[in-house]
Amino acid sequence: MDKKCRTPETEYAHLEKSAFLLMLLLVSVLFVFLLKPFWGALFWACIIGLIFSPLHRRLLKKMDTPKPNVAALATLTTCSVICIAPALFIIGTFFQEGLSLYQSLESGEFDLGARMQQLETLFPAIKPFFEYLHMDMGNLQAQLSDAALGAAGYLAQNAVELGQKTMQLFISLALMLYVAFFMLRDGEKLVDLLARALPLNREREHLIFDKFAETVRATVKGNLLVAVVQGTLGGFIFWALGIREALLWGVVMTLFSLIPVIGAGLIWIPVSLYLLALGAWIQGIVLILFGAVVIGLADNVLRPLLVGHDTKLPDYVVLLSTLGGFALFGMNGFVLGPLVAALFMAFWGIFMREYNNPKPLPSKEESF
Repeated sequence: MDKKCRTPETEYAHLEKSAFLLMLLLVSVLFVFLLKPFWGALFWACIIGLIFSPLHRRLLKKMDTPKPNVAALATLTTCSVICIAPALFIIGTFFQEGLSLYQSLESGEFDLGARMQQLETLFPAIKPFFEYLHMDMGNLQAQLSDAALGAAGYLAQNAVELGQKTMQLFISLALMLYVAFFMLRDGEKLVDLLARALPLNREREHLIFDKFAETVRATVKGNLLVAVVQGTLGGFIFWALGIREALLWGVVMTLFSLIPVIGAGLIWIPVSLYLLALGAWIQGIVLILFGAVVIGLADNVLRPLLVGHDTKLPDYVVLLSTLGGFALFGMNGFVLGPLVAALFMAFWGIFMREYNNPKPLPSKEESF
């Protein structure tokens, strides 16, 4: 509107609108900060609601009289049996194995320094290599021993703090299940409410929401499935080869498997080289073959099918976005990283299709 045509009424209406939008932004930011302590629980409650919503809808259709509360409760119970209960069991066993490792290190049953000396004896060239890197083998042995004792001993020496963390974990878990119940029951209404709040047309909203749901489902189900498969296979081969704390290493490989390409190899490759260095040739070769063929095959075959194919993201984008997600968001980054990348490509796809549609280049005859 031309400045000359503005009236006091229009000026006041413009000022009122600006003030309202500013207050809306301020209240929204304050609300986000208010929920910051519960961010993890709320995030995974939304993930549960999104992933298990098809099961909730299927249960509603099978009921003679739809009962959303009963269907949501049944879906949440199924989720707890399939996902949450096994995860809690694995976490408990992980801490138990960690305490066992600490006791072995503290009692001297597992002497890390002696193993390093044995490694140096079997591979004399390793000492000049470390000297070239300006690293002293004696100091390295002491540092590794201290690090192993410190990492494992933390579990034993900080029992009170771990108890508080455990209590916080169960409180967050209860809050997550509570919010997930409403996400399952009222998920479609909440999505419609969000669509009404966004200043976008329906076509763009559906495209963005579909991409969001598609990426989250593919990333969570795909990455978690690949991680569980690789961790299970890794723990199994460690147990079969008689390697100590096989379950502990299986859980660690599960966590590392959330990182594409690198994954469980960060564990089984050094262990296999260590076995070869100790002269356990059969165990070392079996672990290398099993890791490269079986564990590696799970990553190279399952991950592109379950993650890259469903998210329609190139493998290198999945890798970079996952690593960046870990760096920015911690453990939640394996979901948030690819999600941000998928939304980035979706928004730019809309822009190129609707706002940046260049005219065809002129032919050579037309350009002269």
